[in-house]
Amino acid sequence: MQKSLRPSTPNMARPTTKDLARVAGVSRATVDRVLNGREGVKSETVEKVTAAIRELGFVRNLSAANLAKGKSYRFIFVLPRSGDQFLDEILRHIHEAGEVFASDMIWAEVQPIDENDPHQIAGFLATLSPGDVDGVAIMAPETPQLRDAMTRLGERGVCALPFISNQALSGDNLVGIDNRAAGKTAATLMGRFIHAPRGQILVIAESMQSRDSLERRLGFDQVINDSFSHLTTLPSLETYGSADRAERVITAATQRNPDIVGVYVMSSEARIPLEVLEKADLPQQIVSIAHERTPFTENALRNGSIDALITQDPGHLVRSAIRRLRALSDNLTTSTSQEKIRIEVLIATNI
Repeated sequence: MQKSLRPSTPNMARPTTKDLARVAGVSRATVDRVLNGREGVKSETVEKVTAAIRELGFVRNLSAANLAKGKSYRFIFVLPRSGDQFLDEILRHIHEAGEVFASDMIWAEVQPIDENDPHQIAGFLATLSPGDVDGVAIMAPETPQLRDAMTRLGERGVCALPFISNQALSGDNLVGIDNRAAGKTAATLMGRFIHAPRGQILVIAESMQSRDSLERRLGFDQVINDSFSHLTTLPSLETYGSADRAERVITAATQRNPDIVGVYVMSSEARIPLEVLEKADLPQQIVSIAHERTPFTENALRNGSIDALITQDPGHLVRSAIRRLRALSDNLTTSTSQEKIRIEVLIATNI
């Protein structure tokens, strides 16, 4: 029986392509062709190299190989043109990531788009080719135009990930939290914080075309209906990111519904809705829950304007997107536990 060549201690040298060639009985050039998925290698030869990889416990240092070949990556974050403090946090972390990943020859840049114009988004994505970019992270509401554009991107050899805003065809590729679970978390907190025997809950979103808002609403309604039936959730209000529209629709809703005891802001930018609610002069104390940690929501937690925040780490979001885009570009996988974006709950005592 052939003796295993797997290193027995951490101090022994890691197996090299030279070791693979020796164990598989092939040349180093053949090993290189197998590792890089090049054509012209017989299937039995591929099987020999694969068996040698298993035998030696070989782990390829892809970063070193790419640096030796001078390979670089260009990734684009397609983000809403209009935004507030949460978007500012995302942009800041993209800039930081550009410095952190520069040693790996990874360059990240931002393309602003009008998130409410699906034809413009699709038109921009249609201009991208593998010669221009290696991967794209897209933060935009789900539309037929965007779905088709992302599919065609993949067909042209450019990997694409939904970033924060989910897409129906994304599978497990979303870089973001489980939004249905986030909605359930918000509803559980809301139900336990509200002590009124009955009342209505105001629900506010930028757009219900956004899949993350839709999934949050579904999760929220499920828990309220199942566990807190004495509470009634009102139809979702859509602000479309407009301060004027937010003031109109929220003011009208609070005037028509005097029994509001809770407010759930589902969108990632909570500042405008919460500022409108502060001026609404509601007749009783309400429970307010919002999403994302920003300077405004931090201060609102401290002064009691909101009771809890459902958050996701923007730095982790950006770094995970870059790692996953690089892995997709190299036909590799990433660590599921490392890339999982976790739902965090903040209250005034743990900011």
